[in-house]
Amino acid sequence: HVQLVESGGGSVQAGGSLRLSCGASGSIYGDACVGWLRQAPGKEREGVAAIDSDGIASYADSVKGRFTVSRDNANNTVNLMMNSLKPEDSAVYYCAAHVGWVSLGRRLSQYEYIYWGQGTQVTV
Repeated sequence: HVQLVESGGGSVQAGGSLRLSCGASGSIYGDACVGWLRQAPGKEREGVAAIDSDGIASYADSVKGRFTVSRDNANNTVNLMMNSLKPEDSAVYYCAAHVGWVSLGRRLSQYEYIYWGQGTQVTV
């Protein structure tokens, strides 16, 4: 059974930075596409970033140039560095994983992911 656990959320002023981390039980990250998705109250869950097993990253237009996703396979961790945060970035952030290939055009879709963390709140 795979478990994902997010950490690093919190409150920050506009323009500030936060670093989210997602740890996984079990060695799934070596073959997994890992995504970061967020959901604000009254809005649909949206993908913001994803990274595949080769380290290829994808970003939503709304966060390009501000967010950076990275992975540390040795420690089974995927990180999301968020800079220049805006009030509209406030949401519950989830990490999610899909073991195997996900096409580039689908990596920000919540429907591609099987394993999910419990979410961490980010307030700007």
